[in-house]
Amino acid sequence: MKAREIPHLAAAVLLLALVAGFSQFIKQGIGEFPLYLGFAALIIVVAVASKKLMAHLLDADVEHRLWQGSRFGFAAHHHFKKEVPYGIILPLVFSLFSIGFFKLMTFLTYDSSAQRYRAAKRFGNYSYTEMTDWHNALIGAGGILGVLLLSFISYFPNLEVLSKMAALYAFSNMIPLSKLDGSQIFFGSRALYAALAVVTLIFLGYAIIL
Repeated sequence: MKAREIPHLAAAVLLLALVAGFSQFIKQGIGEFPLYLGFAALIIVVAVASKKLMAHLLDADVEHRLWQGSRFGFAAHHHFKKEVPYGIILPLVFSLFSIGFFKLMTFLTYDSSAQRYRAAKRFGNYSYTEMTDWHNALIGAGGILGVLLLSFISYFPNLEVLSKMAALYAFSNMIPLSKLDGSQIFFGSRALYAALAVVTLIFLGYAIIL
């Protein structure tokens, strides 16, 4: 993990804990905040580690940062002069205006790059070394699947809060918007996105019922 990723990941953990437990904190105070913080840290670690593992299998590197962007529309002039930290603003705004009902957990984005020895190791010294949209899709899918697996496993020890948080986190990051995981999966493989979306929706339905 690169040192410059750590502040972004730490912020994502804090934001995830706040968003996940917002309604609970309003009703009963912040007594359970450490619990939510621990669960948030586990989810972020699993999501990031899963992407890095998939990237490693593809002889690539992946770097995470808080979701930022400058566009706010489709026209060419619909953009801000500087990047806006959407990964901080939007989740908090949704939580505040819905009093914690809508839990938008879109905090992080990722960029992948091929390792220097990728071409020589896999295809020969003169082979193509760039990461394709398909590779990016596989990396994003690895993160989603890792979190869904965490949601499934955590159900059996009766860790329902963790299971629900993980399912909601996976669903939020499947939104095909900007540079979120869902967008990178969607533009890398429609078939992979569709299959993963169905699985994620099943977990979301379970989380809502729970």
